Amino acid sequence: MASEWSKEENKLFEQAIAYYGEGAPDLWHKVSRAMGGTKTADEVRRHFEILVDDIKLIEARRVPFPKGGSI
Repeated sequence: MASEWSKEENKLFEQAIAYYGEGAPDLWHKVSRAMGGTKTADEVRRHFEILVDDIKLIEARRVPFPKGGSI
C-alpha cells in the first residue's frame, strides 16, 4: 500500500535526488535520511519507481489530456 506524501516530503525528496544523483551508492538510504527519516528507504525507492513509470506513460502519450482547462 502506498503511503501519502506531503508537498514538503516531495520537495525534500526532489532536492535529495538532485543533490546525490540517481547513480549514488545507497541512494535510497541517503534520500530517506535527508528527508529526516519520515519515509523508509523502501518507500523512497518505490516513490521514485512510481514517478518513473508515470513519466514513461506521459512520454508514450498514454495519459489523457485534461479537458476544459489549462494545464
